[in-house]
Amino acid sequence: MPPNITGGALTGISVMAQELVDKLLADTEGMDENQLMAFALETFGDEIALASSFGAEDQVLTDMLCKISKEAKIFTLDTGRLHQATYSVMEKTRMKYGIQLHVMFPQTQDVQEMVNEHGLNLFYESIENRKRCCGVRKIEPLRRFISENNLQAWFVGLRKEQSPTREDMKWIQWDEGNQIIKICPLLDWSTDQVWDYIKNNGVPYNALHDQGFPSIGCEPCTRAIQEGQDIRAGRWWWENPDQKECGLHK
Repeated sequence: MPPNITGGALTGISVMAQELVDKLLADTEGMDENQLMAFALETFGDEIALASSFGAEDQVLTDMLCKISKEAKIFTLDTGRLHQATYSVMEKTRMKYGIQLHVMFPQTQDVQEMVNEHGLNLFYESIENRKRCCGVRKIEPLRRFISENNLQAWFVGLRKEQSPTREDMKWIQWDEGNQIIKICPLLDWSTDQVWDYIKNNGVPYNALHDQGFPSIGCEPCTRAIQEGQDIRAGRWWWENPDQKECGLHK
């Protein structure tokens, strides 16, 4: 088990955190994504989890993870404004793999105060308000789950191809915003690789993917895209591409 390096007192990447990241990168050099996940589970034990929004990449990771261990933690953030199709694939996933999904919800009081002060659709008004909504509905529940479960690391379905903000990422890195090790097994995968895996392994997926939604978030902040558009063009489409992160992944 690696040393516990999480904690809100860190304001920049610590020497210990950087040394751990470097060691993990060295230890996993030459591994494939399945070997990486097995290694991470063995290394972090109960202190690692998969964060899933039930998009295509997360469904691939869920399938891979369940083939290694069905006891591994998988959690999701129910913002209260998800598509019904997301809830449907959530249930299909739970039933197919026979697993427990840990569902985190925003704090009722925080949502109530935000909506009463700024309105239901505050996110359309400014980037500040959009980030405020993401903070209440996503960031706080995420950090609460990390704290309650003493997580030292998490698996995420990020890929370089998804966003210009992710081009310089490595598949293991220190997540400064959440004070935790971030592991991205599919970082270098293409969209075709993701969908080939889903089809070849019978992985359940969100029906919105068949309706022009390559990237799926909350219902009011996601829309279908046109052929040839960037795969995240439907997320927060009223903002510039280099600003399109909710704060979960910085």
